[in-house]
Amino acid sequence: MHSSDSAARAAQVLSRPFTLGGLTVPNRIAMAPMTREFSPGGVPGADVADYYARRAAGGTGLIITEGTYVDHAAAGTSGAVPRFHGEDALAGWERVVGAVHAAGGTIMPQLWHVGMARAAGAPPFPDAPPSGPSGIALDGTASGHAMNQQDLDDVIAAFADAAAAAERLGFDGVELHGAHGYLIDQFLWSATNRRTDAYGGSLRARTRFAAEIVAACREAVSPDFPVLFRMSQWKMGNYQARLAETPDELQAVVGPLSDAGVSAFHCSTRRYWLPEYEDSDLNLAGWVKKLSGKPTVSVGSVGLDNEFTETFRGGQAGVTGIDRLLDRMERDEFDLVAVGRALLGDPEWAAKVFEGRTGELQPFEASLLGTLS
Repeated sequence: MHSSDSAARAAQVLSRPFTLGGLTVPNRIAMAPMTREFSPGGVPGADVADYYARRAAGGTGLIITEGTYVDHAAAGTSGAVPRFHGEDALAGWERVVGAVHAAGGTIMPQLWHVGMARAAGAPPFPDAPPSGPSGIALDGTASGHAMNQQDLDDVIAAFADAAAAAERLGFDGVELHGAHGYLIDQFLWSATNRRTDAYGGSLRARTRFAAEIVAACREAVSPDFPVLFRMSQWKMGNYQARLAETPDELQAVVGPLSDAGVSAFHCSTRRYWLPEYEDSDLNLAGWVKKLSGKPTVSVGSVGLDNEFTETFRGGQAGVTGIDRLLDRMERDEFDLVAVGRALLGDPEWAAKVFEGRTGELQPFEASLLGTLS
């Protein structure tokens, strides 16, 4: 295929608007959430607003922010990650929303609780112990607090309060971080959830906490306000981990979440083109869409020639074509695609792809992680 044909195809496939509840995203490209740690004291400043607005101005239809901590003492593990509570932080986020909307984009915060990934003694609340379903870290060590019912209720309420605040501040939806081995995912995964009460045991029981958070958020916002749920098989430091070995097991996870009110699933993989299960070409987002009937967002090394584990060791990621992505989107395997490092390398990635200016795309280099450009 000639490059001009490929460019026209990319423009046609990716520039279609997409409606999700009461939100119409102007195109199919989202910015993937990426922790940046440029919010001193947990307050996003003017530089954070500019950073997101640049991607919106560069054609990205939906901005999903970096993870932002809900109002629970054990939610975080850094004093420079933004929080989603407190007047100072929420005022900062309101400015971020205004900047992104002024640039023509839509935006959702990713609401986050790190659970057992918290380092003991770390900010923002040094006295809070790492907390999780069973007090078990991703490496299998019993190094934290096993949450009781009051803890669960407090966290569920914190997510619901954050969702309500997001709508009040003018955000276009929320995303719940249920992936990568953080708190919600620690309940989903058998290695970290050893509970014998109603929140542990079978795969369906392990989804109960996540489903209760979804339902509480759904109730706290307007009926057409989108609630996204980010999920993954892999965990930080354990890329072979799997929640669901088969499509039937995956259905046991996504079914209760869908019933609880998830508007769309954001399915995190490291390479979007890899099939999730044997005997089918569908990736994780494709399977979740098929099983849940809900829209999905795919992600994983879009537009780059290697995956994030390599670039975070200091390497560069070269620009690569997206024909395989377009193949999947033309057959509606999933609905949106989230772009991560490629958007750090080039804030105008979306516009250049739409306009066939792929020869002008700037590569991603690890040094970009050191600034908020």
